[in-house]
Amino acid sequence: MTAVVFVHGTGVREPGCSALVGCVTAGLAAQRDGLRIVPYSWGAAHGATLVAGGASLPPRPGTTRGLGEGRAGPDPSDEATATWAALYADPYAELTLAAARSGPAIERPPGSVPPQQRARALLAALAAQGDAPAAELGPGLARAATDLAAHPLLGPAAEALDPADLAVLAARSLTARLIAEALDADSPLVPVGETRDTVTDRIAEALGAPPRGTERGLRSSLLRTAGAVAWRAVERRRRALTEATHPAAGDILRYLSRGAAFRDGLRTLLAGLEPPVAVVGHSLGGVIALDTLISDPLPQVGLLVTAGSQGPFLYESGSLPSLEHPAPLPSHVPAWLNLYDPRDLLGYLGAGLFPGRVTDVAVDSGQPFPAAHSAYWTNPAVYRHIVEHLP
Repeated sequence: MTAVVFVHGTGVREPGCSALVGCVTAGLAAQRDGLRIVPYSWGAAHGATLVAGGASLPPRPGTTRGLGEGRAGPDPSDEATATWAALYADPYAELTLAAARSGPAIERPPGSVPPQQRARALLAALAAQGDAPAAELGPGLARAATDLAAHPLLGPAAEALDPADLAVLAARSLTARLIAEALDADSPLVPVGETRDTVTDRIAEALGAPPRGTERGLRSSLLRTAGAVAWRAVERRRRALTEATHPAAGDILRYLSRGAAFRDGLRTLLAGLEPPVAVVGHSLGGVIALDTLISDPLPQVGLLVTAGSQGPFLYESGSLPSLEHPAPLPSHVPAWLNLYDPRDLLGYLGAGLFPGRVTDVAVDSGQPFPAAHSAYWTNPAVYRHIVEHLP
């Protein structure tokens, strides 16, 4: 009987561990009878824990207590920060909201200037000033203003908003684009919020908005609504984000600094099994499995399967504990099947690093990241590929 040792990834604890093992067991059984699934639940014995009760976690903004505690309602600064986060992801997000509120085109008196024509003229005048009005944010203002003037959403948004509100919206869009471009370029310098807001006000006034403090309408309705929606999304993810730091990130750091116990536990488990044996590891579990099989010959293991794993990346970056680039994969390491989802940003390729020793196979869950990283074990294709390669 073939034994399949399953090594889970970061952050997995009970009761989730049992549920995951049950899913893997059922998925493999649907493809082949007679397999023995042996879990290596390293999280309980070796995973990270906050032994001081989370004393290292900063308090939530506006409170003196831990994350998730304190006031029940949104802090205005949270709303503003969340709204800017949405704009960095899509600088035209608020233009889209405004355009959706526009009605059918109206007939204007002869000789009147359409609002979008005025907006385009102001944006062209801003672009003519070059990047100086937003120098604190870096280059790109002239190009961003030119692109915004030609954007198809500008017309409907201009019809839906009065000129002052449109100026504020356009300024925020331009500022968000400049900062988003800096983030995309991995710039080590991103302005603080106060500087961002000062530049936004400067651009808004150049586009026809009154000085800050005299705006009406937009800031009391559209932006507040967008901010509240974004804030609620952040609140829903606050616990998940905290747990992504602990225990998931803690597991990674603990393994890279004190990984011997993780590997010893898996080595002992494998040594007690009769061949044929396959080791299947997800995420950090794949790294643990790879390191263990590199460190010592375990002849009973005929197949290594990694899914969404960082082993190849750690090797190429010089961070894999058991093998430093460019040393080759030892001959005693068994056949290696590496499954990755093209949308999983934590899944890496091994064939280019270990020619002839690794088979990379893409599996598509149809999920975006980060959901793609957790969708391997509900994907029947994953089990088909594993069974096809079992010894």
